[in-house]
Amino acid sequence: MSNAEDAEAWLPGARIVRDVRQEHGSLVGIHSALSAATDAALVVAWDMPFVNPGLFALIRDRLSDRDAAVPEGPHGLEGLCAAYSTRCLPAIEAALDAGDLRVSALVARLLSLRTIPAADLTAAGDPSRMFFNVNTAADLELAGRLATS
Repeated sequence: MSNAEDAEAWLPGARIVRDVRQEHGSLVGIHSALSAATDAALVVAWDMPFVNPGLFALIRDRLSDRDAAVPEGPHGLEGLCAAYSTRCLPAIEAALDAGDLRVSALVARLLSLRTIPAADLTAAGDPSRMFFNVNTAADLELAGRLATS
């Protein structure tokens, strides 16, 4: 997901989906991904450099018959590293129409939600590392050190 004009050059061959709505924020990106999906989408924030295929498989496998599968990270539910069914689209559209762009509020409203306990995530790695966010220059420096350790 990206609206950047040069997004196609970032990862050649990757499918680029542009935002469907004019609002800005992560919830708009989730909406766009689900609007382009046939059944479900695994969404991951771009600033999580240590997510891995094992984590993705675990999230995917836990979605099953639920509307969403969201892991519990060290700081709570990780709605920006989760799987969402297209059945979430009406709830997302209602939130966007109401001006509520918080992914955490969407997750709290979903009735058919499967949370993935932090203890289950250890099969894929250390949750504090997998959900590490790069939000500042200091975080980026720390991520570089973590990547080589």
